[in-house]
Amino acid sequence: MATTLKPETQVKKSKAYEKTAEQRATEKAARKAANKEKRQIIFDRTAKYVKEYAEAERAVIDAKREAKANGSYYVEAQPKLVFIVRIKGISKIAPKPRKVLQLLRLTQINAGVFVRITKATSELIKLVEPYIAYGYPNLATIRKLIYKRGYGKINKQRIPLSENSIIEANLGKYGILSIEDLIHEIYTVGPNFKQANNFLWPFHLSNPNGGFRARKFNHFIQGGDYGNREENINSLVKKMN
Repeated sequence: MATTLKPETQVKKSKAYEKTAEQRATEKAARKAANKEKRQIIFDRTAKYVKEYAEAERAVIDAKREAKANGSYYVEAQPKLVFIVRIKGISKIAPKPRKVLQLLRLTQINAGVFVRITKATSELIKLVEPYIAYGYPNLATIRKLIYKRGYGKINKQRIPLSENSIIEANLGKYGILSIEDLIHEIYTVGPNFKQANNFLWPFHLSNPNGGFRARKFNHFIQGGDYGNREENINSLVKKMN
């Protein structure tokens, strides 16, 4: 019985398909291995951060106890980070504070942003203090804001941080691969804070549960709402988040 020969073009197509299939399988295996390695890196980093946070907290507690035992006081380091929420002012704002609010990306009421404390930013905050509430966010506040209200600025669009791959694609060149890396960079005001913070879209918060405690025209220390709340900013953000 004679053997039927396949046309040369069909043979070439079969070989090309087999080669492509093998290539796809190789690439898939490589991606799978790379993703597994990346997941392990993220897991290890997260574990390191947890240990770092716990050790820092323990160090402060020990320092306070030691100071008390020696009859002195422990003075904590000056905060490097504030979280600012715009609480009033849409119209009838003088040009200078309006411009500062734009620079701080606080263009709407209940918008919130992280700001690194420097001499320059401290001066800007003073100029717009009657329109904002601000203070020193703790780790829990930063984590909850980024996980619950976090959006990235990608091609001038507001994109939810639903996957680590979104963060890696935009901040990977700075060594920031995951949400926990992003939280760590913000909380510690790391070397790439500026890039990480600019990537974050200003947070859109809700009106606080129960409303503000008094007239917004009074300073916080006078029983009002605007100005520096120090650690009390965390309770306000909790009501607004």
